[in-house]
Amino acid sequence: MGDIAKGVLGGGWALLVGWILPAALNLVVFALAVAPSLRRPTVFGPLWPASGRPTPLALLVAACLLGLVLNALQTPLYRLLEGYLLWPQGAYRRGIRVQKNRRDKVKRLTHGEGVPPIRRALLAEKLSRYPADDDQIAPSRLGNAIRRFETYGYDRYCLDTQVLWSELTSAAPEMANKQVHTARTNVDFFVALLYGHGVMAATAFASLGAAHANRPVLVVTALALIVLMPLWYRSAVAATDEWASAVRALVNLGRKPLADGLGLLLPKRLDDERAMWKLVTRMSNRPYAAAADLALAPYRLEVPQAAASPPPTHP
Repeated sequence: MGDIAKGVLGGGWALLVGWILPAALNLVVFALAVAPSLRRPTVFGPLWPASGRPTPLALLVAACLLGLVLNALQTPLYRLLEGYLLWPQGAYRRGIRVQKNRRDKVKRLTHGEGVPPIRRALLAEKLSRYPADDDQIAPSRLGNAIRRFETYGYDRYCLDTQVLWSELTSAAPEMANKQVHTARTNVDFFVALLYGHGVMAATAFASLGAAHANRPVLVVTALALIVLMPLWYRSAVAATDEWASAVRALVNLGRKPLADGLGLLLPKRLDDERAMWKLVTRMSNRPYAAAADLALAPYRLEVPQAAASPPPTHP
């Protein structure tokens, strides 16, 4: 537990709130509603009393371990909800069509006549959760809400943040990086809660066949968890707004430090800057070619002669 405390103080707040806390909440549901219907496992005898309810120590240890596992698996967990993992080709294409139709419907309503200002603002908020490029539309609402800021850097500056993310976060101001991590924590929380509710609901249904099962409690618990899952999904989508704002600030504020760190001079004209970042992205994706040096020459920082050559030595 000391390592977890150090992690929280050293920036592990995202791990604690985003993954361990929802794991603990789901385990509490398991302990109160599902565990009493199950037989006590012999191996957990010291931690699992005869009452059938795990001890607080067992729940704490299990929540920490489960939170660490979920944190390690966050990429496939997100990809599944975004529509990139385990989606059949037919479902993937249909999802894209559905999302484009929803986007177009919201766009028509946003620009329609007689729409109250507050309603128009809410519709504009929904519309902003789609990427600017039609080719980047994802098959799910969460996928589009995340894809909009994944493509922000390339759409505005031809800066592919997916390729240069490590370099960008290393060069960007510390406060901008902290805002991104803090904003993502809110989305992580709802994603972990969503998956946990699904597992707990399945466990409750599977426990109906136990000899000492409290069937009414198990059925009510499972149905309640299933009803809450769409709410957590919608909450995750809404929470991406702050995440998108933080990533946008990271890109806008981190471009110049990134260019300086790469030994490049950020052009004053946006068209020239877009051309420069396109070259940098291409150079990062492809094998080295001698033409890259010539192409990037106009954007390189000029090192003063005094700094470029060492001072003369005198005998």
